[in-house]
Amino acid sequence: MNQLHAPQGDFTLNRYPVRAKETLRAWDAADEYILQNIADAQASGEAFQNVLIINDSCGALATALAPMRPVIMSDSFVSHQAIRHNLQSNWPEKVPLHLTDCLQSPAEYFPATEAPADLVILKITKSLAQLEDQLHRLRPLMGENTRVLAAGMVKAIHTSTLELFEKIIGPTHTSLAKKKARLIHCQPDLSLSPAPNPFPKALPLPEHRLDIINHASVFSRDKLDIGTRFFLDNMPASDAPKQIIDLGCGNGLLGIAAAGSHPNATLTMVDESFMAVASAERNFTFNHPDRTAHFQVTDCLTGIADNSADLILNNPPFHQQNTIGDFIAVQMFKDAKRTLKTGGELLVIGNRHLGYHVTLKRLFGNCTTQASNKKFVILRCIKR
Repeated sequence: MNQLHAPQGDFTLNRYPVRAKETLRAWDAADEYILQNIADAQASGEAFQNVLIINDSCGALATALAPMRPVIMSDSFVSHQAIRHNLQSNWPEKVPLHLTDCLQSPAEYFPATEAPADLVILKITKSLAQLEDQLHRLRPLMGENTRVLAAGMVKAIHTSTLELFEKIIGPTHTSLAKKKARLIHCQPDLSLSPAPNPFPKALPLPEHRLDIINHASVFSRDKLDIGTRFFLDNMPASDAPKQIIDLGCGNGLLGIAAAGSHPNATLTMVDESFMAVASAERNFTFNHPDRTAHFQVTDCLTGIADNSADLILNNPPFHQQNTIGDFIAVQMFKDAKRTLKTGGELLVIGNRHLGYHVTLKRLFGNCTTQASNKKFVILRCIKR
């Protein structure tokens, strides 16, 4: 299950966090298609010096192509950890690791600013907005001879996907599908004058007296999702000094609202997305200029002290990259129990059909309904 056989070699790859009896692979057919295409290009005499890899979810590309010393860009903290783990496991001689997030330019890792990337490898994610933002950020790094190789599963590649490449980078064509994966080849056209990058985008919320901006990968960046709206309408209030954590903070709306209803609280906002935490930090600072808060990019509550929080707010995601399931929510609930003080509270919002109350009652020994409507339920647990 965890052995990748590629033209570049055989590699042992794990998802992160590493779990016993993992049933999901750390790579997909699009990764295999990319690696075969690059091996074929090298066999025909092509050579690449400045290599950039974007959205490598678990490090399959970074590990297999490690001798090329690529620069690796990802918005996901979990992906960063998986890449580090798999590189260390497969290359004990410690090949150089140039790892950055999607808000930083990778140009500093290349030998000279006038030497653009000559190979850009991009995995297509589900988010069209994230792709648009990434293509805008990549364009200044490309020369007319830069080879742009993108790939994804067929279900993630649409006409709108190809139109973005055409509009921002240049002429684009696709390969035949192979094992339900497809390659996208794009030739940079330096004469193009694409419209400016539209991200980050403003999201005014006058009904809540808030001014919000969202980076491209933030969930529900164009409107206030109905689950968050319901949570905001049922936010608890207290004058007591409290340590409050917005777990999986996204753009920070729940933490910002909690700061308003808890005037003496200290807020901490955590998320595994660098763009989400950057959005949350900007939004909190703008809407509460007289308050301070802590912001951390991490996996669930990794690095947050045990028994340190009075209240944790959580709107858990039900997917990680393209993988759908409740495993992230369960890990968040476990971390919340560890992090709460005795008597501390966890408030969780979710769709009614997800059945979070079963897991929460098993973990905490108690779970009550704070509020509910036809679609959502806010659950309350107390650490005994």
